[in-house]
Amino acid sequence: MTAPLPTDTLHARATRTAMMKLLPLICVVYFMSYIDRTNVSLAKTQLAADVGISAAAFGLGAGIFFISYAFLEVPSNLVMYRVGARAWITRIALTWGALSALMMFVQGEVSFYVLRFLLGAAEAGLFPALAYMVTVWFAQEHRARVMGLIYLAPTVALIIGGPLGGALMELDTLYGLRGWQWMFLIEGLVTMVVGVIVWFLLPSTPHRARWLTTEEADVLTERAGRPDRHDAHIRGNLRRTFGRPFILVIAVIYFLNQVSSLGLVFNVPSIIERMDVSSPFLIGLISGSVGIGATVGVLVLPRLVRGARYEATWVGLSALGTLVTSVGYLMIDAPVARVVLIAVGALFIFGTLPLFWSIAMARMSGVVAAAGLAFINTIGLIGGFVGPYLFGLAEQTTGDPASGFVIVIAVSAISVVLSVVLVAALRREDRAPVGGAAPEQEQPDAPREPIDVRRGEA
Repeated sequence: MTAPLPTDTLHARATRTAMMKLLPLICVVYFMSYIDRTNVSLAKTQLAADVGISAAAFGLGAGIFFISYAFLEVPSNLVMYRVGARAWITRIALTWGALSALMMFVQGEVSFYVLRFLLGAAEAGLFPALAYMVTVWFAQEHRARVMGLIYLAPTVALIIGGPLGGALMELDTLYGLRGWQWMFLIEGLVTMVVGVIVWFLLPSTPHRARWLTTEEADVLTERAGRPDRHDAHIRGNLRRTFGRPFILVIAVIYFLNQVSSLGLVFNVPSIIERMDVSSPFLIGLISGSVGIGATVGVLVLPRLVRGARYEATWVGLSALGTLVTSVGYLMIDAPVARVVLIAVGALFIFGTLPLFWSIAMARMSGVVAAAGLAFINTIGLIGGFVGPYLFGLAEQTTGDPASGFVIVIAVSAISVVLSVVLVAALRREDRAPVGGAAPEQEQPDAPREPIDVRRGEA
């Protein structure tokens, strides 16, 4: 008989397997979600010319996606907790893909608002569902790295999504359709195919993965942290889910981060266009500089953090880096230098994102994690509405899409101050018992419920 592997070795092997099998599929889903929610930025000029959507109306329509998304975020993730990640993520992908394709029928401002609102409602709950899966599959020491890898999906989408969307828009007038109509149609249909693939290939928990042994599934579940038995219901856990100071502070910082990131993402193509670039493909290609900086950020910044205690400090340093690069952008006129500064700013804006979720995941489990992560994302999504809308108003007032960098400077300065508050809130959180019970490491002798080793999907 073969001697059993040491637990640490078994866990390391199972974690590598889970990363290789699970993360590519998660990243494809998140990649398509980012493509479908941001591809409208490439169509901004054409929508203005073809159906009369002004800069302010575009900003409102781009941002209104996040209103319905935010409103349904927590309810969606609570449903996901009950029905399982596989079924719910499949439903999300199919409905948002269909609505993304229907964007080809936009006829004016009202239909633009309605379809963007419905698209946000369809996609609500996707990212917190993916983040919740990380708490189920991976130990805390791996979560910042895993979240960084997941964030490669939107950053790569920013790199290749622009050129891809620009290339699709070059199909202009083919079979009587405008280029932006082809872009919405094709990308929406691809998303629906991805949803079908998720149904067949995405296991909700380690014990439902056919490519893991029972022992590997056991150790992944054990090391990820078993939900406290008092966390099975959201009722009675409202303060633990929504009311702890560190949750509120990090939610506000995330809101400010999303004001910057999504205001920038939705307006970079028009900023590049003002640099005397006219080809849709070239605009999309140069806009990919945001994705290059963001990719470097999510790969490098989490690796620079030596220990979880410094994560909040790096959140503040990243906000400071965003502030400095934004001031530099407004002080420099050279187009090449401005493109480089946009990329560096994106490095700081996106590179800090895995740290937000690592901080939160370390202090949540069970349904509290499902609802709490959704709550933080909800607040951030409101920033996703505010950012594009403020950028649109700034452009309408000044005539220059780059004027939105003043907004980035303001919210980055506030984030620097709040990062200091976050450090203090985390120290208090980690010293004090939560809800009258000591942290899980203070209860080594607490009885554990038996591991469910059933295979197959429910």
